[in-house]
Amino acid sequence: MLLLLAEFLARYQSAFNVFGYLTLRMILATITALVLCLWCGPIVIRRLVEGQIGQAVRDDGPQSHLSKAGTPTMGGAMILLAMAISTLLWADLSNHYVWVVLLVTLGFGAIGWVDDYRKVVEKNPRGLPARWKYLWQSVIGLAAALELYLTAATPVETSLLLPLFKDFMLPLGVFYVLLAYLVIVGSSNAVNLTDGLDGLAIMPTVMVAMGLAVFAYASGHSVFSEYLQIPMIAGAGELAVFCATIAGAGLGFLWFNTYPAQVFMGDVGALALGAALGVVAVIVRQEIVLFIMGGVFVMETVSVILQVGSYKLTGRRIFRMAPLHHHFELKGWPEPRVIVRFWIITVVLVLMGLATLKIR
Repeated sequence: MLLLLAEFLARYQSAFNVFGYLTLRMILATITALVLCLWCGPIVIRRLVEGQIGQAVRDDGPQSHLSKAGTPTMGGAMILLAMAISTLLWADLSNHYVWVVLLVTLGFGAIGWVDDYRKVVEKNPRGLPARWKYLWQSVIGLAAALELYLTAATPVETSLLLPLFKDFMLPLGVFYVLLAYLVIVGSSNAVNLTDGLDGLAIMPTVMVAMGLAVFAYASGHSVFSEYLQIPMIAGAGELAVFCATIAGAGLGFLWFNTYPAQVFMGDVGALALGAALGVVAVIVRQEIVLFIMGGVFVMETVSVILQVGSYKLTGRRIFRMAPLHHHFELKGWPEPRVIVRFWIITVVLVLMGLATLKIR
């Protein structure tokens, strides 16, 4: 929106051309989303407290979590609000990729909102039944995948790329739709599973988003993409602005979500942010890099799969409790130690993902 205004004003004053630079708009988008979260955070938390929209805590988990009962949840709404406003202000709204990622993010956020509302307002412990949750996730995920498949302008946009191999490109054809769907929905649920401790999910989300912003910027830049031997995807660079809003809003939310948390993001935030990371990775053709950088999300998801599978097949549990972060808590690790160590792991994994840009 402001980009259009700047382009109009540039006809009369050339100084406004500076807003055409993607890097500047990334910085402004980050700051805008951060400030919006910091500003609306106390207001949102106060309204949630007044509405008695508090988190329910399982009594079979770590005993230290019992004190968290009643902590305001559904705070992810402030993240989505900040992201949406910042994106609309600083992104190029004529770019269809921007609308795809924004609509997917808000769509998954709506699913999470319904789930949270039923749990904490209607006091229905089941929330949105799993079958309906996955149905609507599938509808949105498949719609996004089909949109990207049908609008693909070059073969590389629907091919599988492998990090470290600059000449490898496997055309997927219609199977691209299946891959994109699995990445979007899988990433959404992986972040949701990770969101169990104060700040545990949001900081890795911020770091992965910043890593994807680098790939988006390079993929949309003809010179950088040629130099780094990654596919040139026209228009993908604008997703760097969207990723910047995730980073800004995420950091703003972390201000209130850091241990001990004043507010939780709930499914409305976790499902939306996971889907956002997934759809960006699909567009810039870096699904495997997302798998690397989001290794913490992957570990959490795999721990749940292994735990459920082992219990059903053998009647035994592999971990003391799943997802994985609860296992370490029950082993005696203080919550802040688990959180920070998972953050450190994410830093290393994001750096590994970024290293694939040069090691080819």
